[in-house]
Amino acid sequence: MSGERSAKRTVRRAFSRAAPDYDRHAVLQREVGTRLLEHLDPIRIAPSRLVDLGCGTGAAFADLRKRYPDARLVGIDLALPMLDAARARNPWWRRALQGNAAQLACADAERLPLASGCAGLLFSNLMLQWCDPSAVFAEAARVLETGGLLLFSTYGPDTLMELRAAFAEEGARHVHSFVDMHDLGDALVAAGFADPVMEMEKVTVEYASVEALAKDLRAAGEGNALPARPRGLGGRERWRRMVERYEGHRRGDALPATYEIVYGHAWKAAPRRVADGRAIVDFHPRRAP
Repeated sequence: MSGERSAKRTVRRAFSRAAPDYDRHAVLQREVGTRLLEHLDPIRIAPSRLVDLGCGTGAAFADLRKRYPDARLVGIDLALPMLDAARARNPWWRRALQGNAAQLACADAERLPLASGCAGLLFSNLMLQWCDPSAVFAEAARVLETGGLLLFSTYGPDTLMELRAAFAEEGARHVHSFVDMHDLGDALVAAGFADPVMEMEKVTVEYASVEALAKDLRAAGEGNALPARPRGLGGRERWRRMVERYEGHRRGDALPATYEIVYGHAWKAAPRRVADGRAIVDFHPRRAP
């Protein structure tokens, strides 16, 4: 447990530091968020309450409000400075005119301060990778009403594969590990979701140097995907050798950084057991001959 708490503190600190300049650096996050929102186009739902889980600076709020103008919007993030930025995105006079300001809560996605069955939609863009997916899915299943929808994006195992390979030969602690989409699908079913749909695509972002990549990761709050910054002469020498290996991927003036993006959605299934463990059996009357 102490290791989990330490990891959460690291994530919170990283995104808290990133909050003031996050929107300027989170180009990939915004693009993935736009693609994730497009997954809602063919889905017909009318949630009375929707939750943006890991809402960051509230980049998705406007689009979610446009899609579901009658829904109460809740934004949840682990880092309070991110929520401050989300609040600043929608000043008080605009909130007063709209009358439907997002309710914001600083909380852990694995322990949501929400009542059971209170939401019709949980939306989460590139947050799941910093959590225990099984714990998040269990909380999502608790918070969603029966028939509610969970829609999310996250990083897959091939994310930053060039950086991972370059570090591996140094025996350094690997880049953050990301969960395979098939395992995520299994975890959704185990948490009580039905008909999970998983998709994957790879996106390549180009950088002028490895240092520019590292700077961008930290500025977007994702520096915890990197091994600890080297200290001392030996550490700097390992970093130099890693950079040399990464340079082998150079394409003209650019170094590629691959991101495996996983999209998933699933519906909260009706419970099959009551609280004391007894199974729920549906009886359907037989039709008269």
